[in-house]
Amino acid sequence: HYVKIIHTTRDGFPNKFSAMALDQSHEQNNAMNTERCGVVLKQIYFAVWKQICLNKMAWQWLMQQFLMKSHRVDLVWDQMMLCKRGNVSLFQSFTHILAVILYLHSLAEERRQHERYVVLMYDRTSETTVLNLMLPAALVGKVDMWNFPLAMLTRKAAPAIAAGCSVICKPSEETPFAALALAQLAEEAGIPAGVFNVLPCSRVKSPEVTEVIMSSDLVTNFSFTGSTETGQLMLEKCAKTVKKASMELGGNAAFIVFDSADVDAAASNAAASKFRNTGQACVATNRILVQDAVYEEFVGKFVENVRKLVIANGMNEDSDIGPLINARAVEKVERHVSDAKEFGAKVVFGGKKSELGGSFYEPTVLADATNDMSVSQEETFGPVAPVIRFKTEEEAVKMANGTKFGLAGYIFTQNISQAWRVMEALEVGMVGVNEGLISTEGALFGGVKQSGIGREGSKYGIDEFIETKYVCLGGINP
Repeated sequence: HYVKIIHTTRDGFPNKFSAMALDQSHEQNNAMNTERCGVVLKQIYFAVWKQICLNKMAWQWLMQQFLMKSHRVDLVWDQMMLCKRGNVSLFQSFTHILAVILYLHSLAEERRQHERYVVLMYDRTSETTVLNLMLPAALVGKVDMWNFPLAMLTRKAAPAIAAGCSVICKPSEETPFAALALAQLAEEAGIPAGVFNVLPCSRVKSPEVTEVIMSSDLVTNFSFTGSTETGQLMLEKCAKTVKKASMELGGNAAFIVFDSADVDAAASNAAASKFRNTGQACVATNRILVQDAVYEEFVGKFVENVRKLVIANGMNEDSDIGPLINARAVEKVERHVSDAKEFGAKVVFGGKKSELGGSFYEPTVLADATNDMSVSQEETFGPVAPVIRFKTEEEAVKMANGTKFGLAGYIFTQNISQAWRVMEALEVGMVGVNEGLISTEGALFGGVKQSGIGREGSKYGIDEFIETKYVCLGGINP
């Protein structure tokens, strides 16, 4: 085996559960040098796993075992709470664990139905058969963010493994234990050593380890979740070895409320979409566009919903808003609020650090915001909701599309014709119509413009890791 089970600690927190890591790595913050990282890449298990995955019955059995093991929430639970340090509430943590199980269940079914080959045509004159073979790419490199460490990794790694690929994942240095717990479950489920590999490292070593993965000729596909700026740099590096890259990057989702909308439903959904995970989600609403006729009504009802949110440590069962991930995140939120106030926005709720201290920040509502403010043009990734007026449908669509991002968008209207017009006009990869929480295990996930390349989840997620080989089969003598 190229990986082994060890016990790890981080910042004095004992980890009573085993975690999969590199040989000789006794702490998550140990230095990881380029040579050792390169050795791991050369030792990845591929050929045997490819044959296992091409056997649908074997794949089904393995996924059933994995599903059974993933109900061992004790493994995942403690790992997650240790590394999140309260940034995710108890309820949200349970939903993350549920998402892992649902993603795996969905992928097991998708893999069962996925074609191994497609016959395109048979030419009777030349007695040739034209067909396409669907074969797995070899090795997939992955670099993930910290905000949804379990669900995000599963949504990315499970389709790659289902396709027959091996995966090497470098989790965020903020949340390494969640990925290690998932690796533990994979091993217990019977996934062969070297198929699902987790490569944790310190923040200092992160660029070096990522560079090795991206520059290796052994890595055929690369998947990244993070900021657009970092994704652009990674695309440049992947281009040197012509890797097929899948990028899930920044977002700037507009939540559009038309005058025909159910305002009560729009207000409650906007609060859920904006403040989920304390606003630290790429598909979270970043700006709310409200038509003139219902603007004041919406702001009042929206504030009523926000006022109910409980700010507390994630271990508190009533917690809705936890701390931001670090001091840099707090600084960005403060800058956006300050800039908005300077250019005329009014703070109607929140607007400052919480009395709890640390990186807690109050859920904040800014009225009379405009679409050209920093809070509207940049991804805040925090609990700040600017509310912007608009007059016409055309104006709303122009505002929503007036950004370099194109990940998600939300529409609230009772006019079905309007819903169809606007959903088609929005330059995004995903749209919620009268729904503020759109992620689900059976749906694809991904954006357009500078929000990313490729799709995750469902059959389309598997297709990202499949190479199609054309075969022209001529007459064969018996």
